[in-house]
Amino acid sequence: MTTASLRLALVGAPNTGKTSLFNSLTGSRQKVANYPGVTVERKSGGFVTPEGRSVTVLDLPGTYSLRGRSPDEEITRDIVLGRFDGEAVPDLMLCVADATNLRLTLRLVLELKRVGRPMMLVLNMIDIAKRRGVTIDLDRMSQELGLPIVTSVAVRKGGVDELLKRTDEFLAKSHEAAASEWTTPTIADLKAAQREADRIIAAVVTLPTKPDTLTNRIDSVVLHPVWGLVILAVILFVMFQAVFTWAQPAMELLSDGFAALGQLIHDLLPASWGLLQSFLQNGLISGVGSVIVFLPQIIIIFLFILLLEDFGYMARAAFLMDRIMGGAGLHGRAFIPLLSSFACAIPGIMATRVIDNRRDRLTTILIAPLMTCSARIPVYTLIISAFVPATTLWGFVNLQGLVMFGLYAAGITSALTVSAIAKFFLWRDHAPAPFMLELPDYKMPRLKSIAIGVFTRAKMFLYRAGTTILSMMVLIWFLASFPQAPAGAEGPAINYSFAAMIGHALEPLLRPIGFNWQIAVALIPGMAAREVAVAALGTVYSIEGGKEAADAIGQVLAQKWTLATALSLLVWYIFAPQCASTLAVIRRETGGAKWMVVTFLYMLALAYVASFLTFNLAQALGLH
Repeated sequence: MTTASLRLALVGAPNTGKTSLFNSLTGSRQKVANYPGVTVERKSGGFVTPEGRSVTVLDLPGTYSLRGRSPDEEITRDIVLGRFDGEAVPDLMLCVADATNLRLTLRLVLELKRVGRPMMLVLNMIDIAKRRGVTIDLDRMSQELGLPIVTSVAVRKGGVDELLKRTDEFLAKSHEAAASEWTTPTIADLKAAQREADRIIAAVVTLPTKPDTLTNRIDSVVLHPVWGLVILAVILFVMFQAVFTWAQPAMELLSDGFAALGQLIHDLLPASWGLLQSFLQNGLISGVGSVIVFLPQIIIIFLFILLLEDFGYMARAAFLMDRIMGGAGLHGRAFIPLLSSFACAIPGIMATRVIDNRRDRLTTILIAPLMTCSARIPVYTLIISAFVPATTLWGFVNLQGLVMFGLYAAGITSALTVSAIAKFFLWRDHAPAPFMLELPDYKMPRLKSIAIGVFTRAKMFLYRAGTTILSMMVLIWFLASFPQAPAGAEGPAINYSFAAMIGHALEPLLRPIGFNWQIAVALIPGMAAREVAVAALGTVYSIEGGKEAADAIGQVLAQKWTLATALSLLVWYIFAPQCASTLAVIRRETGGAKWMVVTFLYMLALAYVASFLTFNLAQALGLH
């Protein structure tokens, strides 16, 4: 039994099951960090082979080639070639391929062979290939490639046993790295490698005589240039209708619970403890509770997104949107990062690493914050519920859900418009590269996977509520409570506080767009996280009006704001750069503060101009 630790690197194209294989090999023995100097994630772990060999495994970012056209591909290329400082050269490379779709991976295998390092090919998802009637001559493929081949089923327990056994056998032999023949491939080199990969596939893979055409039949409808877009619009429309209808009972339950908890604190604490009573009731319970009450809606949004991803529809949606996005100067691959931005702009911006060209990547980063993230939902819901009646149109359309759908559509439209403007003024001579996308087969979503995904995202929202939002609510309560009103003062005590002083100082700048000083106060902590603005408004108005229940905030706003002000604030939140974390990620991903400042300034200008036009038009129409 040897105790020498060996280094193993998992290499492969995206969506080949490489990460699932990494999870099966390492289990909970994983470490996640960033590579030094970049924001690309570094995942490493360890396992012990049946023969007792200790192995450290590194999950390299997915790549189709070693050309290094994106940050992810650069990391993979440099580690494979031994160029990355601080990262040891792997003793063995495992190139992971999807057994149901070998074309792109085999081209990568041929390129990796030229590096000259010890390597094995892992055919993952072999069970799915067999179920579809696909036959692969493993011995012939091994001879053609000159590599050992092993099959695996990474998502099943015991699916990597053969891989561990073969790894032991491979490592037991002496392997010396051959001289590297790799040079940066030209377009002609890539085409030649693809022709060779296609020749090998034709020689070793036998397809079923009667292939399953269910996917093709569904695609003939959902990928139709007209009906496909109609179906996509209907799916999004239903999703936003569900945000209001399905979530309402749970939201009411949470609202009643926080109201009861606030009243309990009020009743338990003596009147002489008024300051502590105010902090607990108005600062913590009412403030944080007014944000947590929107958790059911956020769960519904994520449930729809995860179901569509697992079903295989998201890739189709990207395909449908490619022509529209191309007209706005966007690369087709930008759809996935922009779609991720509906949940949060931060992972959406980080997902732009899959875009090869830097200009295309910068354009996508610039417009990702315009997509309507989940943090906007509490603000939108609060204002819509207060000013838009919960009526039904045409017997089945919820008016509030229709307005929410319109806000999302406005965000998408503004993002495409900004992209087109950037294309015209900044990168007029640049044309996006052709869009190539592998469309996966449709499959039934795995309920366990969906449940884990929804739980993880709900947990992240609650963690955010318990850290950032809580700290901001303590700050806003302090600003709204001190200094206390002098003896014999007239009017609400908050009028004498630091919050009022700050709000009144900013009010002249915001008055042309219809904002009062209370809104100015709410926008300040909202820079930490958009949804904090709801809790801040609740704190300001609950102190002023004595309201402690979370659902009373909307009633107070309906009494104190005009419809023109409400519409102006909705438009403000479509555009305004209200999240400091997003700006920080833009700075990291672009390598400096330049594009962060550009994003902040152009979004701030858009928000102010759009709110100014909305407020004044609404007033001209008599919407007071």
